[in-house]
Amino acid sequence: MVSTLELRVLKTSEDMKRIQKLEHEIWNMAPLPIHQTITAAQNGGLLLGAFHENELVGFSYGFAGFNKGTGYLCSHMLGIHPDHQDKGLGALLKQKQKEMASEMGYDLITWTFDPLESRNAYLNLAKLSAICSTYVENCYGDMDDSLNHGLPTDRLKAEWWINSSHVNAPLQVESESAQNPFVWGVSEDDFPILLNTDWEGSLGPVLVPVPANFQAIKNQNYELAMDWRFKTREILKRLFAHGYAMTSFKKGNEGLVHYYVLVQRDGLELN
Repeated sequence: MVSTLELRVLKTSEDMKRIQKLEHEIWNMAPLPIHQTITAAQNGGLLLGAFHENELVGFSYGFAGFNKGTGYLCSHMLGIHPDHQDKGLGALLKQKQKEMASEMGYDLITWTFDPLESRNAYLNLAKLSAICSTYVENCYGDMDDSLNHGLPTDRLKAEWWINSSHVNAPLQVESESAQNPFVWGVSEDDFPILLNTDWEGSLGPVLVPVPANFQAIKNQNYELAMDWRFKTREILKRLFAHGYAMTSFKKGNEGLVHYYVLVQRDGLELN
């Protein structure tokens, strides 16, 4: 399919209508208003589409951000049609976004993602070499879509320093040498359960487990899903406060959990 895929910038009102249709097919939620997306496209934003046989099957939406004298691209949405997921389209769109954002003069792209969604974490950290050191509790408030309904919308803020040494040659951490202080077990319904949040503190690499399939837990054991939310919130906020940043994501051999890899942020080459 990749050989028949076309990636291109989305600019016109007709392009924005295609995005709205795709949003509904992916998330079954109210789409972005066209006046917002087209204004972003005309003022430092970047919207990209992935077309298969002339049909929009994936898109990314980013607008210009600004903080303390520094501009960046805020990559707000990335969506792939359900029939075309798990085919690498998300990574292709992000790489095209990186290329074009650099040409536009950006050094940094940011976005948010749910810390318990391992598929997104693997793409963002392991494949793209973004980092995270900011945790936002209940970032978007209550949401009614199928992925978020019923849980606090906690988010990690990804930072993708697209022209940095870290992205071009990511720091490699041997997981065997990292601390693994957070113990997990298996519940009566065969889901992973996090048993502790204790961490004595250090400066070495740290592993933090998250469920391999959080949506299955949420759909079948709501109380356990909430337990994962609150315990990982406590752990990650404490690690970030001690100068740590997420730099990679390791798939676990057990099949029930995967692991965030965290190191001291001041040791990363982000310029």
